[in-house]
Amino acid sequence: MGLSILFYNTGIRLYRFFLGLAAKLGGNKKAQLWLAGREDLWPGLEAAMKGNVPVVWVHAASLGEFEQGRPVLEELRRQYPGHRILLTFFSPSGYEVRKDYKGADYVCYLPLDTPENARRFLAAVQPRLAIFIKYEFWYHYLSGLKAGNVPVLLISGIFREKQIFFKWYGGLFRKLLKGMDQLFVQNEVSLTLLHNIGVRQVMLAGDTRFDRVWALRENPVVLPEIERFIKVPKVMVAGSTWEEDEKLLAEWWYGGAQDIRQMVLAPHEITEARLKGIEQLFPDAIRYSAFVKGETPKGKVLIIDNVGMLSALYRYSRVSYVGGGFGKEGIHNILEPATYAKPVIIGPVYQQFDEAVSLVQLRGAIVVANLNDLNRAIEALNDPYYHQQITEIASRFVEEHQGATNKIIHYIQEKRFLTRE
Repeated sequence: MGLSILFYNTGIRLYRFFLGLAAKLGGNKKAQLWLAGREDLWPGLEAAMKGNVPVVWVHAASLGEFEQGRPVLEELRRQYPGHRILLTFFSPSGYEVRKDYKGADYVCYLPLDTPENARRFLAAVQPRLAIFIKYEFWYHYLSGLKAGNVPVLLISGIFREKQIFFKWYGGLFRKLLKGMDQLFVQNEVSLTLLHNIGVRQVMLAGDTRFDRVWALRENPVVLPEIERFIKVPKVMVAGSTWEEDEKLLAEWWYGGAQDIRQMVLAPHEITEARLKGIEQLFPDAIRYSAFVKGETPKGKVLIIDNVGMLSALYRYSRVSYVGGGFGKEGIHNILEPATYAKPVIIGPVYQQFDEAVSLVQLRGAIVVANLNDLNRAIEALNDPYYHQQITEIASRFVEEHQGATNKIIHYIQEKRFLTRE
């Protein structure tokens, strides 16, 4: 195990080194934000954690994981108002968007996982309970929590056979899993994989994202500027798009997209280079930032050049397109449009996401691989009966898969993690 820890520590230091190179020599903005956010982290964190107030520490890798775990965090806030909630992020894409989130008492980056940082962090925070969302298994933090007898939960966990836990050389990480108090997983495959390596403290709870997106539907966010832009009912919202998605959409749009009159396009990455690339594909499009300042649109395409609006955007669509389906990582969150009872179109790479596989099998989502497929999908959705049928399937699918949050909260209550003296 000592050699494994040596390799792990070396990997962490190399990660930090190459991140520094990317920030300084490559001008990588994410790397710059990652480093800058950790420069003066300690004084603020240590000041915020002073006082004899019990702390619940919730960690998310990025924005998607935060939104996934948000129902649990907010229910803990409601049920345990006397506890302080600390929310940490690993990635700038989570922290920069949610650094002012009011549901937590303090929000910050998680310091890099070194022995020194983990000791200092845990000494400052002294959490009563630690919750990790979906993944991120940091050796020194988890070891420190175990040594301090702090309960640790993984929520909405999902595991695949190719992961390091299930390889012959993954002993260090198997030890981390076995040291957790409870792992709440999304599916039977994850449950079986964990049982096969001797991890028994596992519960099949489902995915808390279903609870999160249903809450969005029940408490819809109004976007006045979007309502001002939209002039017709037939609108496509294309979310989390990548270059291949945008090329397909542009070919369709300028090839005679007669059944859709306006489009709102929210790319996954908001960099100037990406935005200019989209503007080359859609030369008459207008950026959201320009539109809100009063610039008059030349065409009928709005490019969202900020982060954080997408989950509320989908409800304004007649048809939704979720990007990522032409890249090796696969599609993004299909549940956000589905919860609003919107037909969802996706690319062909979706098989690693259970919810997408299920929704496609139920015929609640449409897969397209090329322009002909997209034209046929839009034409089919022009039929009111088919449109209604697919929207009902999507909405019912989300509604039927709620409940993971309640299972997790019930477990916390049953174990009295936050009420014992």
